Amino acid sequence: MAYDTIAYDVDDRVLMITLDRPDRLNAFTSTMMAEVVDAFDRADADDDVRAVIVTGRGRAFCAGADLEAGADTFHADAREDEAERSAHRAAAAGGDEEAGLRDGGGLVSLRIHRSLKPVIAAINGPAVGVGITMTLPMDVRLASTDARMGFVFSRRGLVPEACSTWFLPRVVGISRAAEWCFSGRVFDADEALAGGLVRSLHAPDELLGAARELATEIAANTSALSVTLTRQMLWQMLGADHPMEAHKIDSRAIRSLGSSPEAAEGVTSFLEKRPPRFAGKVSTDMPDFFPWWTDPSFS
Repeated sequence: MAYDTIAYDVDDRVLMITLDRPDRLNAFTSTMMAEVVDAFDRADADDDVRAVIVTGRGRAFCAGADLEAGADTFHADAREDEAERSAHRAAAAGGDEEAGLRDGGGLVSLRIHRSLKPVIAAINGPAVGVGITMTLPMDVRLASTDARMGFVFSRRGLVPEACSTWFLPRVVGISRAAEWCFSGRVFDADEALAGGLVRSLHAPDELLGAARELATEIAANTSALSVTLTRQMLWQMLGADHPMEAHKIDSRAIRSLGSSPEAAEGVTSFLEKRPPRFAGKVSTDMPDFFPWWTDPSFS
C-alpha cells in the first residue's frame, strides 16, 4: 500500500510511523485508519523491525478526528461513502460485513494491541480525542513538554472510543480516567506525567532521540521471540481472572524458550561477557502454542 497520510521509515531495526497531515494537525481520517493498520501488518511481517515508534509530523501528534465534515463528522449514515466503507472493511480484515458499524479508532487500537513488536508513542504535541486514545494500547508513551492531551468526547456530545474505556482505567486507574473523560478538558504534559499517562517528558527537540534510544535498547539487546511473547503475556493477562492463567502461560513459555537456541545464546553471551547474538525470527520461530488466545468477534 502506498501511504498518503502516514510515513513509514525503518532505520537500524526501528520503525518510525509518522502521522503525516501537518497542515491538518495530523487529524484522523478513514484513510489514516487503514494506513496505520496496514503499517502494523507490515511491521509484524518484517523480522528486521524490532520496535515501533509512532509520532506526528509538525507541531501536533494528532488533533483528533478531522472535523471537515462539520456537524455530520460523526454521523456515519450521512458521512460514509464507498471509499470509507472500503477502508473500514480493509482495516477490519477481510470483508467484514459489520465493518461499517465499527469505530475506526477501535480498529486501530485493536490492531496495535495485537502487535508482535513493542510500540512506543512519541507524543510531540497536541493529542486529543482519537489522537490520545490510539496511544493507549502502545506500550510506552513519551511526551514533549509542549504536548497537550484531552479525552474531549463529552464536550462533543460523544463517548470515549478506540476501546479507551478498557485501556484508560488500566493505564491510569478508574478515578483519573473518570475525571478526564467526564470533564473532557485538555490538560498539559505535567498532569499527564503525574497521572501516569506518560512515562517521561522531554524537550521538543529531544523527544524522538529519547524514543529511539529506548527502541534501540530493545532492538540491540533482546531476543525478538522473548519480547513478542512477553508483550502479549502482559496484555493478555490484564483480562485474566486468576494468576493461575499467567502460571499456565509462563510455564509453557519457559519450557519452550528454555530449550531453544535463544536461551542458550542468552546464557552463553552473559557468561562470555559479550553482547548476545539472538537469531530467532518472529515470522518462523515462535513456540507452537503461540498464539494461545482467540480474539472475540465483533458480533
